[in-house]
Amino acid sequence: MTGRFRLYVDSQYASPYAMSAFVTLDEKGLPFEMVTLDLKARENTAAGFAAASLTCRVPTLVDGDFSLSESSAISEYLEEVFPAPRYAAVYPRERHARARARQIQAWLRSDLMPIRQERSTEVVFARPTDRPLSPQAQAAAARLFNVADALLERSATDLFGDWCIADTDLALMLNRLVLNGDEVPEKLAAYARRQWQRPSVQRWVVLSRTI
Repeated sequence: MTGRFRLYVDSQYASPYAMSAFVTLDEKGLPFEMVTLDLKARENTAAGFAAASLTCRVPTLVDGDFSLSESSAISEYLEEVFPAPRYAAVYPRERHARARARQIQAWLRSDLMPIRQERSTEVVFARPTDRPLSPQAQAAAARLFNVADALLERSATDLFGDWCIADTDLALMLNRLVLNGDEVPEKLAAYARRQWQRPSVQRWVVLSRTI
């Protein structure tokens, strides 16, 4: 699929942040070209990409002569440039809910490191591990469950009544545990499995990988 945008992602399609940007573009129905970079070969440090990305990270979105990295920044940019109702919304319209969605995204990217280390996206997109969670990861999982349960108190379907990109990000974090067979409260596991079936998410999940 080609179009106005070029989205740089990792060649293994394993980055949760690349997935988040991909889902945003897909949900909004924006044609784009996806370009892969081999991070192990440090293709992300090549001069051409570094000049566009600034931080040498994926995902990076190129829109004409403007480029932007960091997935939540990309989603917010696309939401502003292609707003509802003409395009599908990826953030809640109500300001408090929208702020909360951004808070969730920031938290998922800055906390819960033991889960991210011990349940990498390899267990999500390739194969599980039989290594038990460390006490630190168990504590992080307990924090994740408490927050997710509070957020889903009124609905077990979507965070704010209607889907938003924070649902995809939260479901991916939960699925690091769910898809590995770790113990997860059933309400949260059901939410994560349901979110995983969203068509835009599945279009990322089914990409061919050699992890």
